[in-house]
Amino acid sequence: MAKKAKKKTQGVDPEYLKKQKEALVRRHRQVIYLNDSEMAAIQQYCDKFRVGTKAVLFREAIMEKILKELDDNHPTLF
Repeated sequence: MAKKAKKKTQGVDPEYLKKQKEALVRRHRQVIYLNDSEMAAIQQYCDKFRVGTKAVLFREAIMEKILKELDDNHPTLF
């Protein structure tokens, strides 16, 4: 029986991957202050849904809100 020849797939350019990775680095720090009841609510949410990193929670919630607002308020011609 003849063996099938393996096709060589061309990988992604390493320079492209390096640039993509560098573009995702978070360099801009933002600080927020919460009162006791806000912090308690966040802690309760994290405990209930097993959120390990609050930074991810904050980032996703903020970006979701911002992107939704931008989408809802896009410029129109008329």
